[in-house]
Amino acid sequence: MRHVIALDVGGTGMKAALVDENGLLLHQARRPTGRERGPEAVVEGILGFAAELRALGAERFGEPAAAAGVAVPGIVDEARGVAAYSANLGWRDVPLRDLLAERLGTPVALGHDVRTGGLGEGRLGAGKGADRFLFVPLGTGIAGAIGIEGRVEAGAHGFAGEIGHIVVRPGGTPCPCGQRGCLERFASASAVSLAWAKACGDPDADAADCAKAVESGDARAGAVWQEAVDALADGLVTALTLLDPRTLIIGGGLAEAGETLFAPLRDAVRQRVTFQKLPAIVPAALGDTAGCLGAGLLAWDLLGTAAPAPSSPSTTDRR
Repeated sequence: MRHVIALDVGGTGMKAALVDENGLLLHQARRPTGRERGPEAVVEGILGFAAELRALGAERFGEPAAAAGVAVPGIVDEARGVAAYSANLGWRDVPLRDLLAERLGTPVALGHDVRTGGLGEGRLGAGKGADRFLFVPLGTGIAGAIGIEGRVEAGAHGFAGEIGHIVVRPGGTPCPCGQRGCLERFASASAVSLAWAKACGDPDADAADCAKAVESGDARAGAVWQEAVDALADGLVTALTLLDPRTLIIGGGLAEAGETLFAPLRDAVRQRVTFQKLPAIVPAALGDTAGCLGAGLLAWDLLGTAAPAPSSPSTTDRR
């Protein structure tokens, strides 16, 4: 059976899969990234993990993987196949595509983790059928993936989609990027966790606790949550004004709050638009498999055998 290797490398853990031509996960595995052992050990861990998957695929399906796709965090030069920089993993200018191709003996595609997850959601998940979408995961930070006709736009320098660094509160909280008032300082899961921990006096409280408190009617939690929703709506309206997506996909840890997030967010976005067309605002569908599925799509794209792509413009009801 023809298959490819897919790897989704995170700051603390790696997810891997063997993926068939239809985007089906034939085998899944996980292991720690091992960043505490240093950047060289992380690279060797990725290479070793991929080699194990190649051997497993050959044994189970009678032939080795036809290609491999890998998604990594940080700054990624996809054209050259270089992991240019990752603060979490401690590496600079790692020629990961070439290293993997040499170890595996197959073609390899390298992608940015959020854009790769967006590719998965766009073709196989919540964006399927939409000609243009914006995927925004709300996690430790906030990033974005701009989907256009079945592909994800990287930009001229690989920075396209960095919605978390749109300034929504000028002069506000300093951001490590060097600006003040960036969206992710107010609307990421980590920002909500910090704000709620301060408001409730429990240093261990997090965004999930805040969402539960909102659902129970806690006024303090409601204020923290609304501040995050308002900031997020401001950033999203700026993005949709520029990009005009048909579907806006929200993922990441904060989206796990379900309608506790989506109901006020849809209202807040609706109140802010004037001439803009309101996109469908929907939760991500693939969960933490989006990165692996997207990496698999990158690999199949190398072979010219991509999994199902979007159809003509969606007629999904707008909310």
